[in-house]
Amino acid sequence: MKAVSITEHGGPEVLRWVEVEDPTPAAVDVVASALNRADVMQRWGLYPLQPGWSPYPGLEVSGRISAVGEGVTGWQVGDEVCALLTGGGYAQKVAVPAGQLLTIPEGVGLAEAAGLPEVTATVWSNLVMTAGLKAGETLLVHGGAGGVGTMAIQIAKALGARVVTTVGGAEKAARARELGADVAIDYRTEDFTEHGPYDVILDVVGGDYLERNVRSLAADGRLVVIGLQKGLEGQLNLAEIVFKRASVHGTTLRTRSKEYKAEVVAEVRKNVWPMIEDGTVKLVIDRTVPMADAAEGHRLLEAGGHLGKILLVNNA
Repeated sequence: MKAVSITEHGGPEVLRWVEVEDPTPAAVDVVASALNRADVMQRWGLYPLQPGWSPYPGLEVSGRISAVGEGVTGWQVGDEVCALLTGGGYAQKVAVPAGQLLTIPEGVGLAEAAGLPEVTATVWSNLVMTAGLKAGETLLVHGGAGGVGTMAIQIAKALGARVVTTVGGAEKAARARELGADVAIDYRTEDFTEHGPYDVILDVVGGDYLERNVRSLAADGRLVVIGLQKGLEGQLNLAEIVFKRASVHGTTLRTRSKEYKAEVVAEVRKNVWPMIEDGTVKLVIDRTVPMADAAEGHRLLEAGGHLGKILLVNNA
């Protein structure tokens, strides 16, 4: 099969579409994958691979089952699925633990479904399973124009939360409001701390946002940091944590066990799939790019002008 290999750490140009060995023992024939920030971090060498991980990027795919492992029940060859991965999605085939497979939601195309597993699992596991977001609470979502942000806005509104989000520019702010955001803040001209306090903050930015995030939390507030786009370090006033009874969580889904991922996938299937099938929640796709040209997809992702997900479609 062919896969996108990271030939060395560096910019998008290090990605190459090359011949590699097929995965074993079971496989999904990949129709499409989707880009995530973790793929970029892996390309730069900032996401070291752990034993057993695929060396190829790609945290989610859609496709058709082409082989089923021994003892696996409930799935058969030919089933159309999407899947949450630890890696390896930028390829023609990928091995997937059975617990990380999902059926395609009704009304969603097979290629389009590639953009669902990572964002839905990330949003549900962090907003609900970690932060315990409740109806009537106020959520701040940083990066409301990205794949995670556009999904978080919609799921939080479906759960009955008031949603505030930060975006870059008036056009993205308007789109965020269309998706259900009660307030869309242009971070270039406005300070999000002025719109708090927030019961829950979902942060994909990191860096110097840490201090302002904590300052903006309400009593018993929860900050969940899932991204480090602005750096690895930030200042923290411990008094803000103590006197607000606040909590700060740092999480990453990729390094979790397959058992935990199976639990998240089951929660997504039970709670998010019905929202998608009845139209309450929609996947926002910016564009598709041929998988063999993954480097172009990475350039688009890093440029930051996209809205929602960028898909890689396997035309080979």
